[in-house]
Amino acid sequence: MRKYAKAPFRVAVIHGGPGAPGEMAPVARELSSSIGVLEPLQTENTVEGQVQELKDVLEKEGTPPLTLIGFSWGAWLAYILAVRYPLLVKKLVLVGSGPFEEKYASAIMATRLSRLGESERNEAMSLLETMNSGKLVTGSFARFGELMNKADANDPLPDGTGKQAVDFGIYRSVWGGASKLRQSGRLLRLGSKIKCPVVALHGDYDPHPAAGVREPLSRVIRDFRFILLPKCGHRPWLERSAKDEFYRIIKDEIQ
Repeated sequence: MRKYAKAPFRVAVIHGGPGAPGEMAPVARELSSSIGVLEPLQTENTVEGQVQELKDVLEKEGTPPLTLIGFSWGAWLAYILAVRYPLLVKKLVLVGSGPFEEKYASAIMATRLSRLGESERNEAMSLLETMNSGKLVTGSFARFGELMNKADANDPLPDGTGKQAVDFGIYRSVWGGASKLRQSGRLLRLGSKIKCPVVALHGDYDPHPAAGVREPLSRVIRDFRFILLPKCGHRPWLERSAKDEFYRIIKDEIQ
């Protein structure tokens, strides 16, 4: 876990992946100019383990209730935690979340692959085949992530976080459980139990379809708002055209 600025810590940024800790560091640094921010680094290899790990960090280091800013997988993790431990969460901000119903997920990889050149597309498909077999090593997983980040971006700024340590074992184990939650419909049904306000920010170029977040959550969460960011891919804080608006919205939400 990393801390930015000083206590009280009333905001936490939750990274994606699973198994990609550290990617939310630029967001934490930017927000820490006005408020204390926690950046938990998830290490458990099950959905339940990550929920409990996050709960423990928020209780020990944070000043509840906190605003949780969850990115990609981290959006789902924050969402699940808000259902299980509502007293810990003041507000949820879901950034680039994966879709909450299975029917929206089928085209994500096809969209990503279509945005790569032939050589990189073939490389990504080979890595994906190996990953699905369960034999992918972490180094190759990192390369697959680089290719996906390229496909996910509209007009990206340099990524100042440098090389990140990624863990394929965590990804494979946690995502296996998370995908079953979505396939069964349980993930979406959890939303009916969320009592705090929820705001979803989503890039219009993000291969994760915006409708897969907007439509399902608007049916089950009472206090829900959806904001579509133009000219923006999966990671808004690294998008040339969307970065400033993204931070303006986030800072308004945490005040």
